Amino acid sequence: MGLDDLIGMSKLGSQVRRVVDCPLPSPPQVNELLSRIRYTVNYEAMIPGRILFRPISRPWSSLPGLATRCPPIPNGVTSLQSKPDTVRGRWAGIAWKGSVAGDEKSGHIVAGPNESILYFDNVFPLKLSSVLGRSWDPDSDLSYLLKKFESPSTGFLDPISLVKRAIPKSIPMKVTEIIPRLKDGGAFVKFSHPAEISATEIEGTLSKLLAEKPLKPWFSPFRTVQAGLVKGIPWLEDLHRFPKNRLKIEFTSTSPDGDGVELSQETLYSLFRRYGKIADITSQPPDSKVLPKFAFVDFVLVRDAIMARNCMHGFTLAETLGGGKNGTRLRLSYERRVKAHHIWNWITSHPRVVIPIIATLLAAFTVAVFDPIREFFVKAHVQQSFKLSKSRLYTWFKRQTSDMLPFHHEKPEKAGLNALWSHRKDLIDTVNNWLMETADTFIVIQGPRGSGKKELVLDQVLPGRNNVLVVDCRPVVEARGEAGTIKKLANQVGYRPVFSWANNISSLVDLAVQSTTGVKAGFSENLESQVVKILQTTAAALKEVSLDDRKKDDSDAALSEDAYLEAHPEKRPVIVVDNFLHRSDDASLIYDKISEWAASLVQSNIAHVIFLTSDAGFSKTLSKPLPDRVFRQLALGDLSPAVAKKYVISHLEHDDQVLAGDEGDEGEKQKVLSGGKYRKDLAELDECIESLGGRLTDLNFLARRLKSGQSPKHAVNEIIDQSASDVLRMFILAKKHPGGDQKWSPEQAWYLVREIAKHGTLRYNEVLLSSTFASSTTPGADSAEAALDNLAAAELISVGSHKGRPQTVRAGRPVYQAAFAALLADGALRARMDLAVLTERAAVEAKSLDKVEAELGLLGSLPRQPHQTADRVNYLLAKVQSSQARIQECEREMAGLKKILSQEA
Repeated sequence: MGLDDLIGMSKLGSQVRRVVDCPLPSPPQVNELLSRIRYTVNYEAMIPGRILFRPISRPWSSLPGLATRCPPIPNGVTSLQSKPDTVRGRWAGIAWKGSVAGDEKSGHIVAGPNESILYFDNVFPLKLSSVLGRSWDPDSDLSYLLKKFESPSTGFLDPISLVKRAIPKSIPMKVTEIIPRLKDGGAFVKFSHPAEISATEIEGTLSKLLAEKPLKPWFSPFRTVQAGLVKGIPWLEDLHRFPKNRLKIEFTSTSPDGDGVELSQETLYSLFRRYGKIADITSQPPDSKVLPKFAFVDFVLVRDAIMARNCMHGFTLAETLGGGKNGTRLRLSYERRVKAHHIWNWITSHPRVVIPIIATLLAAFTVAVFDPIREFFVKAHVQQSFKLSKSRLYTWFKRQTSDMLPFHHEKPEKAGLNALWSHRKDLIDTVNNWLMETADTFIVIQGPRGSGKKELVLDQVLPGRNNVLVVDCRPVVEARGEAGTIKKLANQVGYRPVFSWANNISSLVDLAVQSTTGVKAGFSENLESQVVKILQTTAAALKEVSLDDRKKDDSDAALSEDAYLEAHPEKRPVIVVDNFLHRSDDASLIYDKISEWAASLVQSNIAHVIFLTSDAGFSKTLSKPLPDRVFRQLALGDLSPAVAKKYVISHLEHDDQVLAGDEGDEGEKQKVLSGGKYRKDLAELDECIESLGGRLTDLNFLARRLKSGQSPKHAVNEIIDQSASDVLRMFILAKKHPGGDQKWSPEQAWYLVREIAKHGTLRYNEVLLSSTFASSTTPGADSAEAALDNLAAAELISVGSHKGRPQTVRAGRPVYQAAFAALLADGALRARMDLAVLTERAAVEAKSLDKVEAELGLLGSLPRQPHQTADRVNYLLAKVQSSQARIQECEREMAGLKKILSQEA
């Protein structure tokens, strides 16, 4: 019913009587009452639901004339929703107090005579209250929102029902006011009690009844509603401070000019233990100057801290209880404990434990996430899944348009190689047969650079075979730095993604951690571990490739994976390791790890491995992982003159310089090419092919020059001159740089050039015993064997072996034999280098002579010459004579060479 209807009704007196439940007042009083009712109702109607919970701003007793006629109504219970005619007794007219900031928003509630305050905990959900408290106006009463959420009408789930059920009728108390505390999840209940019964007795009785008959709200089935007597003055603040399990207790004085007494931990424990389990009590440091004095009390549960704070805030400790002369008032507040600082402090305090754990977790994450991705890319690289020419669409299109569009032109190089392969067909068949066997050993194809090892394997042995992986060691060992080596190796096997740059950053982090903590963090991995990881991932992918064609309906489907791979060698992928031992001194780690990886693959029957190397000493490296195996070895040498000539002619069949068959005389027609064509100058090829040799790189160079229009003799002479210039620049006139890895001297290189030009082949031990190699004065070249090995690696010479030991020394390439002869024919160069050799030999003899003379001087200084030293003296004198003779001989030859140098241009 609206207010306007109420004023217009004739029975206004009866309606007002039903509202105020008192005799009808005089007309002036009714007018004032109606105006106040209209004002109050309109004010409460501004906020939906607020009329249910907020009291009228002024009590009924303040109206003139009503205080004497109407029965007294408890303070604060003045809502229009109160119905004294239906709800009688202790709850008559009680509703939630509208303000959450205390009486007149002062932040405090004060109990009068024979009045006390109880705090009931666990009335509201604590977490939900925090959310609502952050989202709404703190001046408004938010309990109606929760009430509407729980039930449309007051019932079992209503928070006020928990308070009603918590206070039985047997307790002699009358509730006068209820103040909800949403942030704390509870409510304050002000009540009056008879004078003969104390509030402490009422609290004890209520606590005992709640313990006997627990009352559990729907939102907290494991914690009961608890009640505590408020001993201090509660502070009903509406600040954005939410409950914590730590309380800060400040000790203040009751008088303005005094200081509070700091309580001991025993006293604090006795005061606060009744509210819940205490985890710790922390007193203020003795040397602290902070006032007022304080202490921290940590409760195990947040609800216990809330109960203690609401019951003990403002409590005054008398002198008899240790509060000092003027007493000590306790001021309580919630204190935030930053747990992250404790965790961070523990982490920084235990780096030797934390850092390895972090490194392990990072490694586990990398293995779990990136290893499957990397195996997929390695598998796709081996199977060439992303190659366009391998796709079905490209194959179909090529097959359909092969007659219209030429997809492939035969190149002259391919035609020349076909002539070569017909000569080496037996070697090709041998390798094919080895790939069909189940022997767990390597296949090694050794030959000098340019002998066609790679072309033989990839173009003739494996052209129609799937799953071929080519690992070229040259870019790997020539890469700069560990990051470059890892990146190049990953590119060879298709290992991606690879974060080679991250290793440098991890190394810096490791260095910083080690310098500060003294232990290695383990974030970075060295080159060896990274190489092993890449090769292991590749091995896992290769095994999956080997088993891809296996089906469940095969006749041998019951075999295990290892037995299946052993029974089907044709299913295994083929790994071709090219340029193995390209630079053995600089990258021994890479070669060792690749050989160990290859050994594990062949022993597990996962793949066939073919090594292509130009180093004759490959057995030293490959015998480490397989010491009990005999390698299957093929040696590719230079072509014979007849085959070399045929190889060059095959290149000229596509040459534009070919003349018609009817041109030239009969003698020139004997040098006929296929198709009846010939060259006029082809007769010169027989004369110069032997001096050029049978190295494929030199033959290709010759063929290109012939195709450009040069005659064979002129082309060969230019090739020899260019080779001689290369030898002169790289070996004879080369200057050793400080810090370089050159382990030979120009005098040693010239000695080999001169002797090989004269004799063709030298004995290995003869070279070692020569004075130039045995007694070199050049720093770094004092080891004769190391000098020969380095010169062989640089391809100046080639060392032949017999039964595993070095036996002969020849020119590194066949064309070098002619180049050495050309260098030896240069008189000025020969005189200069012979002079250098003789100068070094004379210096060696002079050094030896100095030692002999020093020993003779020592023997001559003895006071008496014993007869036992006579033989030694004679021996030393003979050495002096021989050394002096050799020095004189060297000087005579040097004089002649100097004369030649002065005359030669």
